[in-house]
Amino acid sequence: MTTTSPIGIFDSGVGGTTVWKEISKQLPNEQVIYLADSKNAPYGEQKPEEIIRLSCKNTEFLIEKGCKIIVVACNTATTAAIATLRQKYDIPFIGIEPAIKPAASLTDTNRVGILATKGTLSSALFHRTADLHAKNIEIVEQRGDGLVELIEAGETNSEKTFALLKKYINPMIEKNIDCLVLGCTHYPYLIPQLKKILPASVKIIDSGEAVARQTKHILEKSSLLNTSDTKPINFCYTNYKTHLLQDFINKLELNTRVEFLEF
Repeated sequence: MTTTSPIGIFDSGVGGTTVWKEISKQLPNEQVIYLADSKNAPYGEQKPEEIIRLSCKNTEFLIEKGCKIIVVACNTATTAAIATLRQKYDIPFIGIEPAIKPAASLTDTNRVGILATKGTLSSALFHRTADLHAKNIEIVEQRGDGLVELIEAGETNSEKTFALLKKYINPMIEKNIDCLVLGCTHYPYLIPQLKKILPASVKIIDSGEAVARQTKHILEKSSLLNTSDTKPINFCYTNYKTHLLQDFINKLELNTRVEFLEF
C-alpha cells in the first residue's frame, strides 16, 4: 500500500456515510471506498458470530481493493468484531465507540442518555467504556429498535419515525438527561427530528468527528497520509437498493455514484 491507496469504510448500510462525511472534511485528498452491507442490516439484531463473519467478508473485499486503512463505521461491528479483525488482518483498523467520554465531561445533571442498538448496549466494550469514563454519571440506556430499518428505507422524516423517537426519547427527558449520545452511525440522520423532541439544553453527541480525527492521526503515524492535492475519485458499493444509498450520498454532497454489487 502507498500514501495514495484508498481508505476503506464499511457499515451495515447507509449509516457509515455520516462518518465518511466527517472524514472527507478532515482528509479531503483521500480516496474512499465505501461498502454498504444493507442486505444484512441491521447488524444490531445479528448474533456476534454472524457479525464477525460479515465484518471479515467486508474487510477482505476492501483489502482486495487495495485499501491502506479500514474504518469500521458501525458501532455494533466494532464491539463484536474489531478485536478479531485486528488479530486476523495486517492493516490498521479504526473502530467506533459511543461518545460517552465527551458526554461525561459535558453533563451538568450527571445524567447522560444513550440511544443505541441491542448489539452495542449489550457488548462488553460498551460497558468497559462506560465504567472507565462515566463512573459517577447515570447512563440512561435506550435501545433504538426499528430505527435503522426506517432509516435504511429512507424514512428519516416520516411520522412513523418521529413517533418512535418520541417513545424512546421522552422517558430520557423525564430522567433529566442533558446529553444524548447517538450510539449508531445511522442516527445522525435523525438529528433534525430529535431537535424537535429534545429541549434545546440537551446536547446531541455522535462519534463521527472523533473517528475522522483518529483516522488522520493513524495515517500520519503510519506515514500513509496522502499529501497530494489531486481530487480523489471515490467508489461506493451496496448489495441492496442503490437509489436509497444514492439519496443519502447526495444529501451529504459526497459526489459519488453508487454501484450495485452482490457480496
